[in-house]
Amino acid sequence: MVRKILLLLLMSTAVMAAPAQNMPYSWNFSAKKTGPGSYEIHCAAALRAPWHIYSQFTPAGGPVPTKFVFAKNPLYKTAGEPKETGRLVTRHEEVFGVDVKYFEGDVDFIQIVKMKSAAKTNFTGSVTFMVCNDTECMPPKTEQFSVTLQ
Repeated sequence: MVRKILLLLLMSTAVMAAPAQNMPYSWNFSAKKTGPGSYEIHCAAALRAPWHIYSQFTPAGGPVPTKFVFAKNPLYKTAGEPKETGRLVTRHEEVFGVDVKYFEGDVDFIQIVKMKSAAKTNFTGSVTFMVCNDTECMPPKTEQFSVTLQ
């Protein structure tokens, strides 16, 4: 376990000082109305090759999985967990000793939201994620987001 942590720290050191404009990823957050009082929240990550982002379902003992935290709001409820759409790769990583799941290119995490009443509000939350390539990883990062539901 110590070896894994040291390797991750070593791999991330090279990119820790990278300025924001050179980040190998970008996020876009949006809402799509799918019916009366029903929305899809799209949390889309675009990754520059050869970088990848880990699935929410990456097993314990592996790299940091993508994780969403949604703020509570009495005006809506979420339905289930976010779905993942994109080019999913499953690969055994000797460094972690587990099969990891990650996305290359673009990935869209889609959360279904049902309104409890007809009102305009914001859907807010955060996403914690880690991106890597074959030789290095960036430290885990958390992005806050807010999208309007109307």
